[in-house]
Order: sequence, then structure tokens, then C-alpha cells
Amino acid sequence: MNTPGRLLLSLLLAIRSVQAAPPAMQSASKLSFGDANTLFVADWKGARIFALPVPTPARPAGKPFNLMDVQAPIAKALGVAPTALRFEDLAVQPDSELAYVALTVRGARGQGKPAIVSIDAAGKVRRLDLAGASGSAAITDAPTADVAFWRDMPQQTLTVTDMRYHQNKLYVAGLSNRSFASTLRVYDYPFSGKASATTIEMYHPVHNQIETRAPIRSMTVMTIGGEPTLVAAYTCTPLVTIPLKDLKDGAHIAARTVGELGWGSAPNGLVSFKVGEAEYALLVNSSRSADLLSASDLASAAAAPGLNTPIEWPSKPYLGVKANMTPMSAVMRIDNLNAQLLLALRRSDAGGEMQLVSIPKGGYLRLSDFVNEYDFPDYRYPDGDKFRDFHKYARTIEGYPELAR
Repeated sequence: MNTPGRLLLSLLLAIRSVQAAPPAMQSASKLSFGDANTLFVADWKGARIFALPVPTPARPAGKPFNLMDVQAPIAKALGVAPTALRFEDLAVQPDSELAYVALTVRGARGQGKPAIVSIDAAGKVRRLDLAGASGSAAITDAPTADVAFWRDMPQQTLTVTDMRYHQNKLYVAGLSNRSFASTLRVYDYPFSGKASATTIEMYHPVHNQIETRAPIRSMTVMTIGGEPTLVAAYTCTPLVTIPLKDLKDGAHIAARTVGELGWGSAPNGLVSFKVGEAEYALLVNSSRSADLLSASDLASAAAAPGLNTPIEWPSKPYLGVKANMTPMSAVMRIDNLNAQLLLALRRSDAGGEMQLVSIPKGGYLRLSDFVNEYDFPDYRYPDGDKFRDFHKYARTIEGYPELAR
């Protein structure tokens, strides 16, 4: 090939390389794992979903998290002040017991840059390369940039409010530019093109109205009545079920409202898991205790017609499926660490430090958050005390083995 031919070929290859390169990630707001090697990241600024490859540890560490100030080592790893960090989301890598945290690093002029770090139970922090995406997909119906909530919160920050991966599909909740703004997008993975989009409405008993704008804030996939189903929570706090088979491109559906869990709070995370043979969903909230719901109760509620009447405030503030209170009101984000433990991102009441800590399933609390009768050095358990074994286990995993008497 002559010299001009070689130059032309080199130019064409360079152009193709530029065209094939994924766009730069502009924000990192929501995280969800597909398999153990793929971390999905929502970029609301760029209106895009990225798939980041991540390494798989040789084996789970098998250690609980007791990181009482995780903000400091993250800031050190990123080379910024701890006050520059805004915490966005948490996801645990399957079968690894390794936490991934999405952050916004705020600059002097208020501009934020995305960062994602992995953290192990020993507090070792590793920064991910955000330029290493194996693929990405556009959000083609993102909301417009000319609307803001409470003056300085862009509507576009709610383009993606939660994500869940199930059977080679990524389910993405959030807002769109449609007249019915609350939207569920479904992407095939590996990414193969445009997402299908279904707009959602639901009845909100606290507000006594059909709502089509406010998006799902937290969701999980469970088998309800034999059907793979999204169990989803909205702000202020209606709980709905949506069979996955109903999500079709261009459709508008009514989610079934199965519970009203209380007003004046926003969902901070929803996970599902088994304790023994029983399956549960756990919803953590911004302004009150967490809600524990059994799969059997959810199935019974989903088989009923659904709620369609308002609450009787203030005498009867709850309706529908029964939720059991669990003492986890300070949790910002939640995920499954392993079969026995949850992993919670939360802030200290006294100092405001961001903590990354394990919480036992079945107990749903950390004993070291309190001082009570059992904690005095001269206390002796009576024979047959039902809390003795749990206290021994909890004190050990919380880092106080010398107190596990």
C-alpha cells in the first residue's frame, strides 16, 4: 500500500476508534450489580447507564464491617477533604463481601465530579477507573434541564432513582420527559439498544389521589404469587407490586398499592433476603424506623384488589400489608453483605461521621448503639434467657469479643 493509502487507513481507524469509545461518565448516582464482575452505574448528568467490569476476590473475607468513620479513608484515597464528599449509593459485590460506594466529590465552585470506591471490612479503599466501562446505554427520554425542585435540586437528578438486575435485564426506575413522568425502563444486557419504557401510576392513600409524576424511590425483585415481581416504595410511603411481565414498551400501567407505611419519609433502600426458609423485604427510611415485610404477607396483599381509600389520619395512619418495625432509622443505604448480615451506610448521631457497619438479619440492630440492663458488668443472665446467645453473637461481630460472655 502506498503512503497516501496508509495515511487514509490510519485516519479511518482513528475515527472508528473515537466513535467506538464510550462517553466520559459525568456523575455516579445509583449502583447495582449484575453478576459479580459487572457493576452498573447511573449517570444522570450524561443520561446514561454504564457497565463497569470489576475484579472478583478469590474468596469472601468472612469478616463483619465495623468502620465507624469511613469518610476519612475514602477522602484520603481520593486526595480530598472529608467535607468534599457527598455519598450517593452503596452496593455489595455478590459473593465477595466487598462494598462499592458511589460519591460526588464537590469542588470549590460547587461543581461535582463522580467517584466510585471499593472498601473491605479492614477499611482498605480502592478507587475504580471510571473510564474502563465495558459498555453503556443511553437514556433517551431523560427529563428536561429547565425544572428544579426546592430551587436548586435539578429534576434531572431523579432520572434514575433505583436499579435492579434480574435474568439478563436491568430494571431502571426514575423520571422521564413524558407527561406521565414516573417511568420504568428495561435494558437487555449486554446492552443492545434502546430501553423499553413503561409509565407507571399508583394510588397514594396518604394523598388520596392517583399519582403519575413522583417516581419509585426503592425497589427489589421477589417472587410473589409465583410471579417475578417488583416490590417498590415511593416517598411518603406507599408500597406497590408490579409483575415484571406487565412491563412492556409504550405501556401505561397502574401499580397495585398493597400498603401505606406512613407519611413524611422517603425510602432509602429496599432489599430482599431469606432468614431460614422465610423470605423478607426490608425497607429503610429517611425519617423513621425500617419496615420488615414477609413475602407471604406481600403475596396475600398482591392477590387482593389493592388499596383505594385514604388513611384515617391521625388515628389510623397505616393501611394494607403488615410491616414490622425494625430499629434502623439512621440508615442512609442498605444492601445484603451475606446470608447472615446486612451492610448499612449510616451517619453517627453525635459526630456525623459516615459509618459502614454490619447489622445481623433477624436482629436488625447493633447492641453497641445502646446501653441497657444487659450491659452492666455485674449483670448475670438468668437460666434460659432468650437473648443470651444473640447478645454473644452480636457483641462478637460488632468488635467486642471480650464482652461476649
